Amino acid sequence: MADVARVAGVSHQTVSRVLHDSPNVRGETRERVLKAIRQLDYRPNSMARALATGRSKTLGVVSSDTTFYGPASTLLGIQHAAHEAGYAVSVASVRSLSRSIVLDTVQKFRDQGVDGVAVIAPLRSCADALRQLPPDFAVVAVEAGSTASIPVATVDQRAGAAAATRHLLNLGHKTVWHVGGPVDWQEAQERILGWQSALEAAGAKVPPLLRGDWTPRAGYEVGEAILGDPAITAVFVANDQMALGLLRRLHEAGRQVPHDISVVGFDDIPEAAYFTPPLTTVRQDFAELGRRCLGILLARIEGGAQPTRVVVPTELVARDSTGVARR
Repeated sequence: MADVARVAGVSHQTVSRVLHDSPNVRGETRERVLKAIRQLDYRPNSMARALATGRSKTLGVVSSDTTFYGPASTLLGIQHAAHEAGYAVSVASVRSLSRSIVLDTVQKFRDQGVDGVAVIAPLRSCADALRQLPPDFAVVAVEAGSTASIPVATVDQRAGAAAATRHLLNLGHKTVWHVGGPVDWQEAQERILGWQSALEAAGAKVPPLLRGDWTPRAGYEVGEAILGDPAITAVFVANDQMALGLLRRLHEAGRQVPHDISVVGFDDIPEAAYFTPPLTTVRQDFAELGRRCLGILLARIEGGAQPTRVVVPTELVARDSTGVARR
């Protein structure tokens, strides 16, 4: 850094300000410093900076299953937000979110000197692990439900499910069936509660809950039960992949969507607009979720006040898979 300062004809402090993107540097001076950095091929020493500041500018992320769209998109949102804030991200993909594995992984990140950790915790069984995390270390949970003992960033799953259900009721359907996700998933439970509350508020009958495992195969198989009841005219499916399987089964049986049955999904995966027919679904803003998560985490790292829970709203995206109820 001293060599950069000498070549640019500025002080050591000015070089530091440029490297940290401080606004208190004149444009001409900044350009001289950047030119000197390029000329000398200078690379900041992250280890030396960590020793000097006590900060590594690195964050850890714990995630269990990045093959599903929700967790994978959440991870990507956190990474983008962290990089925009000048932080590197180290990701640990663990085989499960059991108490021992989560605590061990967070401790390993702490030993490596990361400044804080985000735990993507969609499973209800992870709640015990979150309660055992060290209180003197910056940790934030993502999608951890309403009972987590540490700060949480989450999408408003319940409101999104309620909006999907009301959309179908407003189209004249007497009630709405629901294909829920796996029992241990926080998001699945919140979407069930949103579906139930919307039906109860409208005075509509709450049908028996159907269950799937997030995969298209589950939606295809649940289609058998739906086909067995000709009175079913509207189905809200807990994610788009299961909705895809259901659409396939309905098509094979000659049931027209939305003329015979209206279908709504959840997530708005990139392919949803290209299903046959294009899928009405609930969009989650994973980029905003990443920014909100990072905001809480950085506030904890700095020791300032931070909210205990931030909620990102959803958006209903109406497409051709829903229509007015048949008479």
